[in-house]
Amino acid sequence: MTKESYLKPPLSYQQQFEQLSERGLSFEGCEEKALHLLEKLSYYRLSGYWYTLIDNPKRNHKFKTDAHFNQAFELYKFDRELRLLILSQIEKIEVAIRAIIAYECSHSWGVFWLSESKNFKSHAQHTRDLSKIFGEVGRSKELFLQEYKKKYTEDLPPSWIALEVCSFGSLSHIYDNLKGGRTKRNISRKFGLRDDVFATWLHTLVYIRNTCAHHSRLWNKSLTIKATVPTQTSLNWISNFYNIDTRTGNRMHVKHRTYFLLCMVQYLIQSVNPNNKFKDKLDALFTEYNSVDRKALGYTDDWKTEPLWQ
Repeated sequence: MTKESYLKPPLSYQQQFEQLSERGLSFEGCEEKALHLLEKLSYYRLSGYWYTLIDNPKRNHKFKTDAHFNQAFELYKFDRELRLLILSQIEKIEVAIRAIIAYECSHSWGVFWLSESKNFKSHAQHTRDLSKIFGEVGRSKELFLQEYKKKYTEDLPPSWIALEVCSFGSLSHIYDNLKGGRTKRNISRKFGLRDDVFATWLHTLVYIRNTCAHHSRLWNKSLTIKATVPTQTSLNWISNFYNIDTRTGNRMHVKHRTYFLLCMVQYLIQSVNPNNKFKDKLDALFTEYNSVDRKALGYTDDWKTEPLWQ
């Protein structure tokens, strides 16, 4: 494909409104609200939610009959609340993972295991990770770190202190680079997964956490980072990994879709809090936004029968 220069000029809010109207998007009853949202949220951010309202072929930029701006805004609101719900669950999972990694590794390899390259597969990766952790510890203003620095000589605190201020991304790299063996397996077994599978799930959770934290669209996202599908689990999981693409009729694997992410979160939160209300909150969200089609998130036809969701 031959590249070309981008020559489209910026449009005023009124011009954006008029362009959408000319393409067939109705604003009946919400003209002022639409102009306000174009200003406060931006045309580009909202365009991801009205894209499904555009008729085929999409390149013609013509909306389907009866396409209304409020339909797109409802999807935006649903997506925003979905991201907040997922973030709240990932926070609980992340905290538990930090605690378990610190506990298991400290009891196997001592207080300062983070500093010792013999505990890791790749010396080069360990050097990179350790540099990041030193940076995160150095930048932290946490009182417990300030008190530690006043009292002790070691530059890097014990792992249960250092890991409290390292990023989730750093934590996922640390786990992935741990040498194989009983300690690494003990950590993943707390979540009913093999250690190699658990490592890919951590990377995926980091990606999704960053997606949610940066307010990016999640509702009908196709995931670019794909977690390994476990063949064995010790907790309730799903058995059907395929749905049918309504446009093409092809079977699609759910590991590329938001549904698989929701399954991951539901699976992991079982071990963190067996009495969690994630499923109930998710159902309440779909009830509130009853126009949202679960299939747009990659849900299978028989998802209700899966042990994970019962």
